[in-house]
Amino acid sequence: MKLATLKDGTRDGKLVVVSKDLTRYCAADNIAPTMQAALDNWDEIAPKLNALYTDVEHQTVPCERFHEREAHSPLPRAYQWADGSAYINHVELVRKARGAEVPESFYHDPLMYQGGSDKFLAPRDDIPLKDTKWGCDMEGEIAVITDDVPMGVSSEEAADHIKLVMLVNDVSLRGLIPGELAKGFGFFQSKPASAFSPVAVTPDELGDAWKGSVIHLPLMVDYNGEPFGRANAGVDATFSLADLVAHAAKTRDLGAGTIIGSGTVSNQGPDGDPGKPVSEGGLGYSCIAEIRMIETIADGEAKTRFMAPGDTVRVEMKDAEGHSIFGAIEQKVVEA
Repeated sequence: MKLATLKDGTRDGKLVVVSKDLTRYCAADNIAPTMQAALDNWDEIAPKLNALYTDVEHQTVPCERFHEREAHSPLPRAYQWADGSAYINHVELVRKARGAEVPESFYHDPLMYQGGSDKFLAPRDDIPLKDTKWGCDMEGEIAVITDDVPMGVSSEEAADHIKLVMLVNDVSLRGLIPGELAKGFGFFQSKPASAFSPVAVTPDELGDAWKGSVIHLPLMVDYNGEPFGRANAGVDATFSLADLVAHAAKTRDLGAGTIIGSGTVSNQGPDGDPGKPVSEGGLGYSCIAEIRMIETIADGEAKTRFMAPGDTVRVEMKDAEGHSIFGAIEQKVVEA
């Protein structure tokens, strides 16, 4: 099924069930007032939501037109948002650009940071930027939402706790990252509010594209109206989303509504090389930092600038028939 949260003047919005083709919705607040309320009691609430989804698809209940611009991120705020790095190719490029090797442990022990989750951007909200020197970048990723996850689960067990899947633009301020990492405590100011897709879907909605807790479809990232990234999320994934959930739960329980991100979706080129931009026939990149890394490796310096006020980014994923699955994140950078 497909779920969304509509803006209604409250912090947490109103839960709705959305049709498969993203054209209609039916309010579900009589079943659960918010997405978080549904996740808090998922085993009881999900079957009722699924029954409503069936009614929406059969057009046996009154529906209204679904407009993506009226949607919050599925969880406008969450108890926890942790972002991993499933695509080690991204990490390899980052480190290679500064002449550093990737530690062997990175291939079996995922990277992860805990981001700010008290207020997410809506999928059509502007990205506020106070200073272009901060190096504003988009990061196209996949994210999952869990129910209650007990400490110490295996990856196989963690897969059963993934209840919803969505897309994310994990906004990063690259110019602030080195200084923060040098302190030895990790990201904080360099990771402002992220935005998630208008719609979150249950894994079964993805059909055969959901295998091994990974989506085997291209992630479409457009920058200023032009194709920028078409990396396949099912290729070059060192870790699955279930692996990342299990990693997060190694030493703690995860509360219902925890969001876990995949990190930047990143593919190698056909010969294991860094790949080419979409404009040159390659799969491109899901963030600006990667093309800057490749420029640095090839030419000794980066040429592509980071985002500035007026720039736009769109993140979307389509099924095998070309239909949008989650709706699109569409954002414009503006002066804060």
